[in-house]
Amino acid sequence: MVKIGVVGIGRLGLCFALNLERVGFDVFGVDSDADYILSIQSKTLTSNEPHVEDYLSDSEFLSVSSELKSIIDPEIQMIFICVPTPSKADGTFDHSYIDKICDEILEFDRPEKETHLIINSTVMPGYCDSLHERMSQHNYTASYNPEFIAQGSIIEDQQFPDQVLIGEANEDVGNEIEAIYRCFCQNDPRFSRMSKTEAEITKLAVNCFLTTKIAFANSIGDLTIQHGGNQDNVLAAIGADERIGPNFLRYGFGYGGPCLPRDNHAMGKAAQQVDLELPISEATDRANSLHRNFQLEAFEKNYSKDEQIVFSELTYKPDSDIIEESQRLELAVDLARKGYTVLLKDRGTVIDQIRAIHQNLFTYEALTDD
Repeated sequence: MVKIGVVGIGRLGLCFALNLERVGFDVFGVDSDADYILSIQSKTLTSNEPHVEDYLSDSEFLSVSSELKSIIDPEIQMIFICVPTPSKADGTFDHSYIDKICDEILEFDRPEKETHLIINSTVMPGYCDSLHERMSQHNYTASYNPEFIAQGSIIEDQQFPDQVLIGEANEDVGNEIEAIYRCFCQNDPRFSRMSKTEAEITKLAVNCFLTTKIAFANSIGDLTIQHGGNQDNVLAAIGADERIGPNFLRYGFGYGGPCLPRDNHAMGKAAQQVDLELPISEATDRANSLHRNFQLEAFEKNYSKDEQIVFSELTYKPDSDIIEESQRLELAVDLARKGYTVLLKDRGTVIDQIRAIHQNLFTYEALTDD
């Protein structure tokens, strides 16, 4: 049985580990949170991600530890690293978690067999090349293999990807990564294999394009409304052109969440790092902000401050528990700060997050966490 290491088994990493385990790999997961590790070992973990609890309950070949040395094994030659790369104040990504893990790896004995590090975390262009240069002196390679998933459907998104993006250290490593995905992908995705830097740019560019498409759709919708038309008719017609397509071309709240906004910022910063102007990132953020202003003005026209405004489903997207950069929530904040009475209705876990941040700015109604 092939052994695979996964460093960082949070929401994304655990789903990846479970998908690997389910098709017969012997998976060794590592995470720094000891209590979290215990919940996985005892199979008592609760998760809002579909299938995670069932897959964990059925798992037989998943071993987890809070000790990195548990994956330092001659039989583990593929180690996927899936740790946070939070955004810095300047919009670039903080690679310190990856760097720390690699520092710790180098404290162990040099592996006799070449061992491959596969970075799943989103990084800045050029990072994996520099990491490979550093680690190759110690018989490690570094490749880049980010995933295109959405919170709330991670397991299925991994099983049915449109593409598998591989920034390979070399052709042999790329072949091994592709073979792993072919074992658990239940469709026939495109395998986009390229250099590490090309893959890093591709990851940012895909999400940047999605933010641009969402912002474009909302801007055209705002324009149509101002002219007295039906925005959905217009956007459906635009999306009917096969060069454009209907996906992400719907009118609604702006883009948010933990991925799209920060990848969009990072794309602009990546351009600045090589003295290139890439105004589309900044323009997209500006359009997203203007759309929220448009929505705010519409509420102000249609509601008096004597009326209560009710907002529900406050996460950045349906079927999620994440409120980060939720445009619906931000609009509710805008209205409450202007003196409107705003009632928020959502699951208890979501309401608790919002109340901890905004306290008495709103009135709240917690629904059952079904």
